[in-house]
Amino acid sequence: MSDNNKSHISQNQKSWDERVHVHIHSDFYDVPSFLKGKSSLNPVEINLLDNIHGLSVLHLQCHFGQDTLSLARMGAKVTGVDFSSAAIQKARELNDICGLDASFIECDIFDLPQHLDQTYDLVFTSYGTIGWLPELTSWAKLIKKYLKPGGRFVFVEFHPVIYMMDDSFNHFTYSYFNKGKMLFTDHSSYDGSTLREPQEYTCWNHSLSDIFQNLLDVGMTINHFQEYDYSPYFCFPNMTEVEKGKFMFKGFEENLPVVMALSATSNI
Repeated sequence: MSDNNKSHISQNQKSWDERVHVHIHSDFYDVPSFLKGKSSLNPVEINLLDNIHGLSVLHLQCHFGQDTLSLARMGAKVTGVDFSSAAIQKARELNDICGLDASFIECDIFDLPQHLDQTYDLVFTSYGTIGWLPELTSWAKLIKKYLKPGGRFVFVEFHPVIYMMDDSFNHFTYSYFNKGKMLFTDHSSYDGSTLREPQEYTCWNHSLSDIFQNLLDVGMTINHFQEYDYSPYFCFPNMTEVEKGKFMFKGFEENLPVVMALSATSNI
């Protein structure tokens, strides 16, 4: 990774440390209900994961661990990874409160080989993850490295088409392809919380061909791919709830892919 990209990753890490402090108290994440047993996972990923009881799972970019712990509640032995020290601290606290046995590693995912040396039955990552990565070649290699032969990769993410839209999500502004870094400043987070101070951060868009080809290049077989015209989260401007738990962009209802879901197998 270039020194320039490293500085952007460091900036992003600071931004996520700040977001943890507001996310943990927001209605969006609803920690009280989670602590009472509510899963943070959505039907899209639950159906794709299927039965994971007894499996070892590596969860990349886990934020403060609600999905990691939801996977543990499904009977998996889970390791969550995130570069935010604040997020990992909260994840460990929630793990202890819930009486679960998930483990957490604080590091940038590209530095993970310095901290972890084992393979898993399943690697999982979801919703708002790859946009924080400057390139996907190293990402795909990392996934391959940590999968057992025949192991699965389950990936649910916002569709790259929506990241072409302007900051108000009313029209298209940015490139579909990765043309380099995109710089932003937020005064509030996607969960509706007001940040304690404005946060600057950097994102990169990744096309479907970028995702598919990098996975294929490392020897993954793509078994499932599906696109959805809704988000399970109200996390972008200009969204409307068309039915319970399904949000679409106003003026684009049923005409845009909003979420995509992929499952791939590591070739033996």
